[in-house]
Amino acid sequence: MGKETVIFNISRFDPDKDKKPHFQKFEIPFLRKDLTVLEGLNYIQQRLDHSLAYRSSCRAAICGSCAMYINGKYRLACNTLVSKLGPGAVTISPLANLKVHKDLFVDMKPFWEKYEQIRPYLITGKPLPAEGEHPQSQEERAKLDKLIDCILCSCCHVSCPVTASHVNYPGPMALLNLDRFLSDSRDGARSERLSIVNDEQGVWRCHTVFNCQEACPKDLNPSGAIARIKMKMVKEKGNP
Repeated sequence: MGKETVIFNISRFDPDKDKKPHFQKFEIPFLRKDLTVLEGLNYIQQRLDHSLAYRSSCRAAICGSCAMYINGKYRLACNTLVSKLGPGAVTISPLANLKVHKDLFVDMKPFWEKYEQIRPYLITGKPLPAEGEHPQSQEERAKLDKLIDCILCSCCHVSCPVTASHVNYPGPMALLNLDRFLSDSRDGARSERLSIVNDEQGVWRCHTVFNCQEACPKDLNPSGAIARIKMKMVKEKGNP
């Protein structure tokens, strides 16, 4: 690899032609010190190989769609600087434990099914007040500060060894978002939400490995959310 170029070593898989994934190397210009992995992939897709498949959208670390396994860690391609990855090739694989449709493009349906399972919307259980909204104090809103920033990138989900081995386990993303609604003063479905994950394949299946916490690109704390859900169940004598 020359000083002015960088090697991208990308996992490739085309179900119409390949029996299993393989890696392919591309050498691209190291155009700027702030070159991101996503920009490198865009260069390859636009100029070297139009067949390269991957997801991306906002380019601002907000949508979570460009999550990939980059140099041994789950990251967002749009805010991962090539210059920060150290010497050698940039090696990219798709998200683990999800079916690969093509190259870095995976089937997200199982992930979204886990999200839907926890009913990710307010269930107030009471009529709307005359003023047209359910009021919330600043103190009540502050309880959500570390919970609402999940961008649904799935990094925590695919890094979890329990999610990989137990298909009915909701996973850290779903449980973090469940805690978000349990902590919302406007929500009135506490018992209903706890019952969704109160079994041996639910929140109690977590082994507290902390992979989810390390993988989160937003520095959220899924392990802490899971612990809080367990404590709420124990306090309410709802543990199985």
